[in-house]
Amino acid sequence: MASDDDRIVGLDHVQIPIPAGGEDAVRTFYGGLVGLTEVPKPAPLVVLGGCWFAGKGVALHFGVEEDFRPSLRAHVALLVDDLEGLRAKLDAAGVVTIDDPMPIGVRRFYTTDPMGNRLELVDVRDGGFTVR
Repeated sequence: MASDDDRIVGLDHVQIPIPAGGEDAVRTFYGGLVGLTEVPKPAPLVVLGGCWFAGKGVALHFGVEEDFRPSLRAHVALLVDDLEGLRAKLDAAGVVTIDDPMPIGVRRFYTTDPMGNRLELVDVRDGGFTVR
């Protein structure tokens, strides 16, 4: 049984798989379009490839996988303060966005990043799923 000192208090980061050489596409999509900020990887990890991004309350680590396969179902869900604005930005860039196939009272849509990894974008005004 866990003591109060052992309880989980938050989420540090999520690692998302990318193929070798996918870093520039990640930078364009997650940095340029989604609006996250690239942060330096620790020096010993640079040799592994990939790149790290952060934003308010979120850290995404993009790691190179030799036998890369995109995450088609497993996904990250990001809270967005201007869901409609981000969707318009993605649409204007030619990124396919998909309406929520199963509306459950939270404004959200899905897309895939340039590597084919599924991504969910959720309107922060609805509180997401963590505060329900």
